[in-house]
Amino acid sequence: MRLCAIASGSSGNCTYVGSDNTHLLVDVGLSGKKIREGLNGLGLDISDISGIFITHEHIDHIKGLGVLARKYGIPIYGTKGTLLASGRDGRIGNVDSELFRFIEPDKPIEINDIKINPFHISHDAADPLGYRFLSAGKRVAVATDIGCYDDYTISSLFGMDALLLEANHDVRMLQTGPYPYYLQQRILGEKGHLSNENSGKLLSAVAGNNLKGVFLGHLSAENNYPELAYEAVRLELKLSDTDFTGEEFPIQVAKRSELSDCIEV
Repeated sequence: MRLCAIASGSSGNCTYVGSDNTHLLVDVGLSGKKIREGLNGLGLDISDISGIFITHEHIDHIKGLGVLARKYGIPIYGTKGTLLASGRDGRIGNVDSELFRFIEPDKPIEINDIKINPFHISHDAADPLGYRFLSAGKRVAVATDIGCYDDYTISSLFGMDALLLEANHDVRMLQTGPYPYYLQQRILGEKGHLSNENSGKLLSAVAGNNLKGVFLGHLSAENNYPELAYEAVRLELKLSDTDFTGEEFPIQVAKRSELSDCIEV
């Protein structure tokens, strides 16, 4: 399997997950042109995509959804709450409702040779999800926009071969930065975003011997730096009571507006 961030950040998110035979996207918060360019960089075309999985309805995750749906007729997967919310207020224009495939947390589905396991996450959206993907015994997951995590989250992410995990902000940068107080509290809240430190703590809890690579994603442009996220997560791993120090598997920060290097497992 391959896991690759086509783009990841507070301004737009799109992730590719695929096997040799099946190609999927998680979120399409970029222009159709940017998504096509990213797929071309992977040796793929948008016509190769078998499904689009939406985590939640915020615009940085669905910006290109309407265009891709109308032009290519790709099935769209998400909870009923997410997909109905995505269609409100004209954000994605007119989309054929026949393309919507309603799914539920903890009820797996299969597309060709990939099994998809949706799981609930805590975020201020209608009914948000993270996703696990299984093919030929390999497991990868995408988990961003997480205000807080618990044992359920840990069990949902444990045992992955590759992982894209949110490291949204540095708490001190957020608290002393330009954001108004109410927005700071939203981001810091239980339905907000995962800080660098909490990202490292969650990674420490889910890291296993088979983990081959990690993307840190959904970084804030105003309240984080790639180097800061990387070092903070590595430090949390070193301070944890696990056997992992961050040296056992590569950690890379997903690029904000261009294709990142793939993780292949």
